[in-house]
Amino acid sequence: MSWSETEKLKIAELTSEESRRFLTGEAVVLIPLGSLEDQGTHAPMGDYLGAECVALDIARGAREFGIPTFVTPSIPFGGADYFGSTHGGIAMSQSTLVALLDDIFKCLTRHGINKIMLINGHGGNVTAITEVTHRWRQTTGIFVPSMYLWQISYELLKDILGPEGAAKSSGHGGDPLTSIGLHYYPEILRLDLREKPSTGGKVRGVDVGGINAIRYAGAKIQAPVEALEAAPHGIWGGDPVHSSAETGQKLSARLVEIGAGLIRDHVSSGFEAA
Repeated sequence: MSWSETEKLKIAELTSEESRRFLTGEAVVLIPLGSLEDQGTHAPMGDYLGAECVALDIARGAREFGIPTFVTPSIPFGGADYFGSTHGGIAMSQSTLVALLDDIFKCLTRHGINKIMLINGHGGNVTAITEVTHRWRQTTGIFVPSMYLWQISYELLKDILGPEGAAKSSGHGGDPLTSIGLHYYPEILRLDLREKPSTGGKVRGVDVGGINAIRYAGAKIQAPVEALEAAPHGIWGGDPVHSSAETGQKLSARLVEIGAGLIRDHVSSGFEAA
């Protein structure tokens, strides 16, 4: 039985025998991760939902190149940062996320699964990802890339919408996540609850400069400003009124093109020169 005979993309859906047959040293495994935090009054808190949808489409794209690609269950809780003020949000300490990623890598590599790529949907995960992937490279030689989807998306939106259009929609609670959600799971968004982005405010007598920042003498200065102090409605920067399913479709297509291409050109060979 060859991996090409199954339509299953999710490792969780493989039987144990399928796992033994399909998850060989040739397989690429994608690990989607995100967070459970305020994404705006209109959007689901779980941005890992978007990361998982993109990861599954990347896996489909890589399979079109003949590469056996599978997706682990998503890590839904992000590394703790300045979103602890989110009502109902759940986050892990950075040390817990580091330990979790380490354990996942250990489980996969124990069985010879060394071609791993992270599909990340949360900025608070970057520190832990950096620590773990650098350590694994230094100690084992395994080279694990991470696609921080929304960071990549801010640049892609400038091409899709033009610089002025991207500036109107891009920001926390706006794009890329709102358009991604409208593309993949519009039924769980509540556009009737949509609010305008925050434009200012003060904390400790100083102008708010954004999430985790103050502004003084024209300079943006990092400071322990919690998300809801800067953006009571979870929206800062871009206005979600400019988001659309069409933008989400174009954006996801570009992300998939990048991800599947990276798998074809580098991940599938373990980043070894051809």
